[in-house]
Amino acid sequence: MVFREVILILVDIILAAVALLTAAVGRFGVTEFSDSVDGLTTAVSLSLFIAIILFSSHLMEVYAFEKNTRRREILINILFAAATSFSLLSVVYYLYPDVMMGRGVLLLSLALFIILQFVWHTLFWIENRRPRFSRRVLILGTGTLAAQLGEMVASSAGYFSLVGYASCSSSPVNGNSRSTDREVDQLSVPPGEIIGDADGLLDTATRVKTDLIVAALAERRGVFPLRDVLKCKLNGIQVMDAPAFYELVQGKLMLESITPGWFIFSSGFRRTSIFSFCKRSVDVVLSLVGLLMTLPVFPLIACAIKLDSPGPIFFRQQRVGMKEKPFMLFKFRSMRQDAEQGTGAVWAGKNDPRVTTLGKFLRNTRIDEIPQLINVLKGEMSFVGPRPERPEFVEKLQQLIPFYSKRHFIKPGLTGWAQVRYPYGASVEDAIEKLRYDLYYLKNIGPFLDTLIFFDTIKVVLFGKGVR
Repeated sequence: MVFREVILILVDIILAAVALLTAAVGRFGVTEFSDSVDGLTTAVSLSLFIAIILFSSHLMEVYAFEKNTRRREILINILFAAATSFSLLSVVYYLYPDVMMGRGVLLLSLALFIILQFVWHTLFWIENRRPRFSRRVLILGTGTLAAQLGEMVASSAGYFSLVGYASCSSSPVNGNSRSTDREVDQLSVPPGEIIGDADGLLDTATRVKTDLIVAALAERRGVFPLRDVLKCKLNGIQVMDAPAFYELVQGKLMLESITPGWFIFSSGFRRTSIFSFCKRSVDVVLSLVGLLMTLPVFPLIACAIKLDSPGPIFFRQQRVGMKEKPFMLFKFRSMRQDAEQGTGAVWAGKNDPRVTTLGKFLRNTRIDEIPQLINVLKGEMSFVGPRPERPEFVEKLQQLIPFYSKRHFIKPGLTGWAQVRYPYGASVEDAIEKLRYDLYYLKNIGPFLDTLIFFDTIKVVLFGKGVR
């Protein structure tokens, strides 16, 4: 899924540069444009134009391949992105006129980019929905896990296509298990989609032109057809287990199939010293800039909170940080002062009566979380990471959810992969689902994922998703 987005973005970068330079040449002519070109100014102008174009396209879900199912939807999203780009670029050019290539260039370049982007995305959309461009998947297994993965393939927006299922000798092929075989899974897939068995796995995979075999066996001991799967692997067919495929398609981890050994031998979970240094440097710079920009409005927010309800301006609450070290988290108070008197620590609910009138606005706009920039500056939090939880909830969740403590191996964040992919959590079930995303982030942590989360967070804030 991410690969498609990367391809779209890379080509859009080229098209944005072509659109801007073509518009400038068309507006002033080759000679005049060449005479006025300054290398540094042109590079800055191009970089700003491309950055804002990409940001606006991401904000308006131009790259949400699974949502752009028609040409009309692609065009609408592109037009909204262009309107957003025009607004942002107009502000930038007004504040910094030196980076503007000239009057009339902005409208001309955006109009040209709309045409180029629409043509490119439409061609990409058409080609990628043709069966020959889908990765053909053969699922090894016929039980509930195999059925779950089959549904995932069907909902993958054409990126994968299911060629069928291959049964193991201990799984019933036609709905009837043999008494001599140890049954592992009940038949949970359509019998008509079972196209072979493990004994002839390579022949079956070759016959249906399989690109990827996914092993979906609930129990492998004494059942897994190692020799046949190895033949497929050595013949150039990619082989994945269920957790790896689930991670690839869903962008989260399959906790039910993960063991301590999986954590040890799985790829990922690496944080180099250079990345850690860069991440901390970005945290310091962004938190300082954020505090300097918002500090002038602190008195206004403080007066509004005091007028709205009695109590302190800031809300301080103990949270669990990196390596389960507790720290004091700061927020603007959005609840009544006696919100938990008599109830103790409880999750916030939808339309929570404890939230004040002003508090609803502060939460919807995420203004209540601005003081957490202090926590980031102090090194207790990062901009991106799992959201810090309260000690009372952590103690309970660690007892109920396997591997819950693993999310504390990195600093908690103002925002995270779970926050942009899943609504606000207010139950143990929600905590399990969010842990899937948190561990995915821990496994795949890197600059690209952090940038993606940062852009998605802006989208969430603007559209008020997942607020309670």
